[in-house]
Amino acid sequence: MNSQHNFYNLVSNEILAVEALMRQQAKNNHFDLRVALDHLIHSGGKRIRPNITLLSGKLLNGDMERVVTLSSAIELLHTATLVHDDLIDGSLLRRGIPTLNAKWSPAATVLTGDFIFAKAAKLASDTDSIPVMRLFSETLGIIVNGEFTQLFASRGIVDRDEYYQRIYAKTASLFETSTKSAAILCDASLEDTAHLTKFGYELGIAFQIVDDILDFTGKQEDIGKPVGGDLRQGLVTLPALLFIKNNPKHPYLLEHLKENCLKFTSQVETLIQDIRNSEAIEGAFQIATQHINEGLLALKKLPESIYRNALEEIAYYVIERKL
Repeated sequence: MNSQHNFYNLVSNEILAVEALMRQQAKNNHFDLRVALDHLIHSGGKRIRPNITLLSGKLLNGDMERVVTLSSAIELLHTATLVHDDLIDGSLLRRGIPTLNAKWSPAATVLTGDFIFAKAAKLASDTDSIPVMRLFSETLGIIVNGEFTQLFASRGIVDRDEYYQRIYAKTASLFETSTKSAAILCDASLEDTAHLTKFGYELGIAFQIVDDILDFTGKQEDIGKPVGGDLRQGLVTLPALLFIKNNPKHPYLLEHLKENCLKFTSQVETLIQDIRNSEAIEGAFQIATQHINEGLLALKKLPESIYRNALEEIAYYVIERKL
């Protein structure tokens, strides 16, 4: 995370504590597990989820030692899902850095992900909050069910509702849990918990929409995978959905999505470029912005403070980021 952001500076010491606690989870375990976890932590990442958890805790005057533990659990859960995602997708790079499955066998990669899931659950239990543990396990179930649905569902054109269900499971559910669990741990009122939950949900939806935009507009060396990677696999995201709506008779669109293959590589490249250069990109960005605005409306119902302002800054960062 770039330390120039004010929201990071407000919790920079706690983020270091989160990372230290994450590293400790591999202590006294197999050497390769320690190496793997250290590699994953050093690979960086935005640390958005622990940031919003920590800032929510500070906003609510919570016990920050427990909130740090919770934040570590959430980031480990996120890390474990990435390990398994990269294996399922066959991704060899993430943010330009080799993934575990680029280095190890599938079996070793799966076991590493399982180990990290177990340690995440252990940290969640260390918060000594049964409601937090319940929410944590429910969220893990949502994420895995979403992965299964995506893995076994037929590729091709989906409707907007299906898309939202997918990105909620994939991304927004953990953002939502990050803020909601902090509120629960800090004994927030039902109203404040609802406002923070809403903020986390909307932030997560917007985050994934921006990710889906960057899949078309980013550079391969920046995003660490081929541009249009989702569409190449027949996975339709919001920019493609908007493009389909505006260009239902595109010559390559239906053929590619129906066949779900790379039989006509030049046509796929043309389709990706057409989406990249279309109004669908701006349309998707506007929808992401709407979700950010909805989240900010909920956030503004909480007491004003530097921590609330920092959460607002994260919302703007999410919509303006290039990676």
